[in-house]
Amino acid sequence: MKKRFDLIVFDWDGTLINTIDWIAYCLQNAGEQYGFLKPELQAAKDVIGLCIDNAVAALYPDADGDTQKKIVTLYSQTYASKKLSQDDFFPGVYEMLLKYKESGYKLAVATGKTRPGLTQALSATKTENLFDITRCADETASKPDPKMLHEIMAHTHSPPERTLMVGDSIHDLKMAHNAKIASIGVTCGANDQESLLKYEPLYCLQKPTELLNIII
Repeated sequence: MKKRFDLIVFDWDGTLINTIDWIAYCLQNAGEQYGFLKPELQAAKDVIGLCIDNAVAALYPDADGDTQKKIVTLYSQTYASKKLSQDDFFPGVYEMLLKYKESGYKLAVATGKTRPGLTQALSATKTENLFDITRCADETASKPDPKMLHEIMAHTHSPPERTLMVGDSIHDLKMAHNAKIASIGVTCGANDQESLLKYEPLYCLQKPTELLNIII
């Protein structure tokens, strides 16, 4: 494992940064404000990783197109009201990213966030220069379509067999499976170990920094 990969692709929310409960709350609140029953917490978590339009459509299928757009807008406004910082990373994540960068690994982000949302998050956490490439759902296909992974691998000239996807949701691991690359799941975010294991990750870790014991 220690020399198996050149490129490590991370999901963002729930994998590197502790935002899943906040995202779920924002999704629940936005729908409630437009008269829909509050979804259960796990139901809200289960759509995290999809692009926001698909997430809202899955969570509120009875809403018409215009209402779904309004829910998306309110979700985005509420989510942005909370300012992020490096303190929102899971413990040790920033140092882990630095360690990988210093060790010569190529790093990337594949996220369901929008480009403006990720740009703000990278700036807030001072991690803009740690990643070779980042891809967002509003500029390519939404997970679990493998397109964003294909684009990341093409940009970094990394073949599938030298690429690893690390994520907390079933959408991350299904995307990796569709791209025919290896994956590792982390259970600190959207989905539990039982759900993640269905997509045959190499490991399921409790926290992302456990990856250091495997890769370095």
